[in-house]
Amino acid sequence: MIGPADAEAAPGRPLGSGRTPAYDGTMWLDEVPAGSVDSANGTPLHSQVGAVVRSHILSGALPPGSQLPTEAELQERFSVSRSVVRQALAALSAQGLVQRGRGRGSVVSPRGEHHRLVQRMSGLSAQISAEGADVFTAVLALGPEENAAASAALGGAEVVGIRRLRSAGSGPLAVIHTWVPRALGANLTRAELTDASLHAVLRSRLGVSIVSGRRQVRAVAATKALAELLQISVGEPLLLLEGTSLDENGVPIEMFSTWHRADRVVFDLDVVGTDEPGAGQRAGRSGEPAPVPAPEPAPAAGEKPGRAELAAQAADLARQLHDLAAEIARNA
Repeated sequence: MIGPADAEAAPGRPLGSGRTPAYDGTMWLDEVPAGSVDSANGTPLHSQVGAVVRSHILSGALPPGSQLPTEAELQERFSVSRSVVRQALAALSAQGLVQRGRGRGSVVSPRGEHHRLVQRMSGLSAQISAEGADVFTAVLALGPEENAAASAALGGAEVVGIRRLRSAGSGPLAVIHTWVPRALGANLTRAELTDASLHAVLRSRLGVSIVSGRRQVRAVAATKALAELLQISVGEPLLLLEGTSLDENGVPIEMFSTWHRADRVVFDLDVVGTDEPGAGQRAGRSGEPAPVPAPEPAPAAGEKPGRAELAAQAADLARQLHDLAAEIARNA
């Protein structure tokens, strides 16, 4: 027998039922603020209705597989015509967020996510291709640009800007703006960069291999220009990946900014832990070098040094650098 506590723990579950029903996708409607859709807003009504539903899908309030309210329920809640509701659902379907079927209504689509390991040097194109998906790249612009930040990052060189739109599956994934030294960029063409990886082109045609770099990620809102290219609404969240890349000689080869659709691209991170307690608390205070741990016995010939010995060597080097910095400061 299910008591009141059980009923609260499983809302919507019929008493005495032996299974949990599908997620009820109508509950969120009661939480939508009045005036969310307003004819005086200036934005088409169907776009406003679609934006409300889309925001609940992207936030996880409407998980994949959940049933959406009927057209009549949406029409009544937002005080709009049925044609407006149908336009909104058609747009969500075209974006791959909703699946519509005759006789079964509309349901939230399975997540069409692509995963990117941000700590790998391989670009978005290579990583998505490795998933088995077809990747398409359109070159939006290619030519000399005035960009002081890019020029500084690339050693003061004049730069060529490359703007591309990358798509896979049901639509666009990312807008990429890359700057390379003019000495390299002047040799690139739109044709060879279309449906291709820039890194692969640099490696195969110019003999330049990108092997290291630095990356940073931040969340930003879509501008009008980005929203149009990525087929989303202005202000929707994007994942911006920025960075610089170096070749095997440490020479900077590119600076880039890539805006990813947050509903279609997931950033993965490989996390490396430590089994040594207090590993993150070894640094000395007030700029003092960390204490040197007791050394292990020297390894036998051909044997790799142990972790503690490597740590001792690193700490000893840190102490030497600290002493050198102090001496330079005294003599300055």
